Amino acid sequence: MGAKKRRQENTVNPENIQRFFDRLSANDPQPTTELKFRSVYELLVAVVLSAQATDKSVNKATARLFKIANTPSKMIALSEEKLIDYIQSIGLFRTKARNIIALSKILLSDYGGNVPNTREALEKLPGVGRKTANVILNTAFGQPTIAVDTHIFRVANRTGLATGKNVREVEDKLMQVVPKKFQQYAHHWLILHGRYICTARTPRCLECIVNDLCDYP
Repeated sequence: MGAKKRRQENTVNPENIQRFFDRLSANDPQPTTELKFRSVYELLVAVVLSAQATDKSVNKATARLFKIANTPSKMIALSEEKLIDYIQSIGLFRTKARNIIALSKILLSDYGGNVPNTREALEKLPGVGRKTANVILNTAFGQPTIAVDTHIFRVANRTGLATGKNVREVEDKLMQVVPKKFQQYAHHWLILHGRYICTARTPRCLECIVNDLCDYP
């Protein structure tokens, strides 16, 4: 069967998509982010730091940082320059330090130190784009959002689950095809699948529990 024909069947066949997520769900019923956090604020800071960085590198930095500054007021008191000392092992650390201090001030002045639970408010915070907002809305507030990163973009296109030329196109298609009962955890299933099984250079197809539902040759 040609790849084009198989792609058409997989992307339009609700039964295949149901099987796809049934298996991921059975394998890991309640997945979550690998970023370490104990509050919504810590999650927000960690996600801002994670842009163009690995979760492992972020966790290493925040393990030290959050012992000193784990609230907006403590972060502001730490200062931008001292914050840099904790995160300089992470890419774009100067820009991220500036954004974290700025968003902490906004949280204090506009939200009583709490992280808002709406996309509009989150995306107004410095350093917070659509993907970061999606992670916060999903992980912290239980909203059915899917934050498309490089892993999810690859998995969605490679499998034929939701093909698209950019992350927004893939996100919109995923929200259309993923059954509602799976939307809460779809983000985490797909990112973990891309991180450990459907890897960029050498996908581990023989270990993949959904390989018969995939368009990859």
